[in-house]
Amino acid sequence: MRWYWYLTGVVVSGFGTTAMWLVSGIWVKSLTGSDSLAALASFALWAPVLLGPLLGTLADRVRRRPLLVVLNLAMACLLPLLLWVESADRVWLLFAVLVLYGAQGSVHDAAEQALMASVVDEDRLGTFNGLRMTANESMKLIAPLVAAGLFAAYGGGPVALLDAVTFAVAA
Repeated sequence: MRWYWYLTGVVVSGFGTTAMWLVSGIWVKSLTGSDSLAALASFALWAPVLLGPLLGTLADRVRRRPLLVVLNLAMACLLPLLLWVESADRVWLLFAVLVLYGAQGSVHDAAEQALMASVVDEDRLGTFNGLRMTANESMKLIAPLVAAGLFAAYGGGPVALLDAVTFAVAA
């Protein structure tokens, strides 16, 4: 039954993450009018992946389950800071959070993969990973619609809060 709760966390977290990834560039563009800065938002999210091997070693040095919980709770606490991003002069805060978001994602992915390999039986690991990937990828179909609608109606802050809630639920 534990796998059910884990997959629920993957679905919820995947939904929030996809929503935030989509909205971050749009948010920057709407505040600054700059296509270059909007593209930089995506770069800020993905740049920490370049340090993935270094960041991933953290997952090898500590207990993985508590690490995943702490990472999710840290993002749940960090994302509400984005409510202060209401003008172009505060876009720097969005970029800073996006870099931390990307770094958290690198550590989280490494810890998650290592934990699953040690918890799930080897003969069921392929099936489990298939379910996990299906759950995660299916959120990429639903989240953009919700995120775009939420952003259009209320701006980026509520999307950041939605993502914070998904991280808290996943923790």
